[in-house]
Amino acid sequence: MPSSKPKGTRKPSGKEVGAAVASLKRLASKKTRDGMARYGLPSDKALGVPVGKIQQLAKSRGRNHELAAALWDNGWYEARLLAAYVDEPERVTPAQMDRWCRDFDNWGIVDTVCFVLFDRTPHAWGKIEPWSQRSDEFGKRAGFVLMACLALHDKIAPDENFLAWLPLIEKGARDERNFVKKGVNWALRAIGRRNLALHAAAVTVAQRLSASPQAAARWVGKDAFRELTSPAVTRRLKQRRPGGGR
Repeated sequence: MPSSKPKGTRKPSGKEVGAAVASLKRLASKKTRDGMARYGLPSDKALGVPVGKIQQLAKSRGRNHELAAALWDNGWYEARLLAAYVDEPERVTPAQMDRWCRDFDNWGIVDTVCFVLFDRTPHAWGKIEPWSQRSDEFGKRAGFVLMACLALHDKIAPDENFLAWLPLIEKGARDERNFVKKGVNWALRAIGRRNLALHAAAVTVAQRLSASPQAAARWVGKDAFRELTSPAVTRRLKQRRPGGGR
């Protein structure tokens, strides 16, 4: 008689986790690890595996929520990237999201987890406001990166959802920390690229930030304004059907 136990609920053995980490180590190179510093990524807890190879490994292993949890707890940079690719979005809980967010310690982990996993969970929208007001640099970045990812990937969300985030973006733009302001900038640009209505609102915010007496806000505003008013972006928006992200 077939088991009624849901697929993927078996806790992975230490051997399975060890095998996944061993696979990562076989794919690693000193050259890749040494090059991580050029991109602001820490190498003290990294093996040196290109993202493309991590994606291939994840595809070969398939989705496994329990394995993802064990890989995350392993702590290696690449193990945590692999965790993001193999986890099951529908089984991610709000508590897990907060726990992983507290562990964020570099932009590569933040962006990958938000881009390939967290923005596909049913809890993503509820994390934007609290995370965008966190005090730690990478936890706060996660709030804005998650904004950008939802703007890019959620094709049916109404404009009102994104307009409600613009005050958070204006507030966040005052943060001088490098990885926060870059996350804020990405969120503003992603919202402004969805459709003409959001574009107009984002450009208005960008203009206001460009005139700010604060250096971080000016940088966010000027960089976003430059991209959003570029011929390539405006032409693409005029050709797009009304609605978000289509």
